Amino acid sequence: MRDGRGKIFGVGLILALFLVATTGMVCAEELKVGAGAAPAENIFKKIKDPMEKEIGLKLILIDSGPYEALVALDKGEVDAASGGLAFGDWLNMMAKKSYAIPDKNAYKYRVIGKDIIKVIAHKDVKVAELSKEQLQGIFTGKIANWKEVGGADLPIVVVYGAQIPGTQAVFQKQAMSGEAYTKNIKEATNAPDVKEKVKATPGAVALAPVTLVDDSVSAPKIPEVGRPITLITKGEPSATVIKMLDYLRGPGKKHLGQ
Repeated sequence: MRDGRGKIFGVGLILALFLVATTGMVCAEELKVGAGAAPAENIFKKIKDPMEKEIGLKLILIDSGPYEALVALDKGEVDAASGGLAFGDWLNMMAKKSYAIPDKNAYKYRVIGKDIIKVIAHKDVKVAELSKEQLQGIFTGKIANWKEVGGADLPIVVVYGAQIPGTQAVFQKQAMSGEAYTKNIKEATNAPDVKEKVKATPGAVALAPVTLVDDSVSAPKIPEVGRPITLITKGEPSATVIKMLDYLRGPGKKHLGQ
């Protein structure tokens, strides 16, 4: 039997379900971060899913490189930018690329981690260890064959990632004494693409975050090359950025192996 009360009850039930659904949508928090390879691989990809599940903060990660991340921050397209560089080195990199920073004093920055840069190579190169001098020779092009450093008789192919300038700048400074990279390179984009090209190219060598090292590539022992992972906001960090930072300092540590 249908009556007015049934209709009211039915409408009320639908309204209640709608409110439950829309409340969840309204309460969902999103955080946009532009990042280079070091923070993306070492931090953000590790916490992205668990952070959303544990504290309801959805991370939208734009893994495009530190240059692009800072430009996006200046344009208001992201809440924060993160890169594997010290703050001063980051600004110097932007200047070298002729990017006019609107207001350096507007930036607030903090170190949120550390990245160890590794050298990865195709598994057929058969080199267990490389000295600083050998690294310098390989990446400048002065050493052209792996047999010159005790490896297989294979031409060296340097894979260069267009979207990992921070990684390459730090390595250039610490391991190459500031000398320029060889111009005879195989081009790649981000860190995962660099790794895929190394795996697919006999004699290839490149730089990568330590988190990408596994049995699919060779990782010769080298002198330690490291850098801070920096997070920048324009002005004071927003509530969502602070929420993420608190998560990193607290429950998020377990996902970073800390």
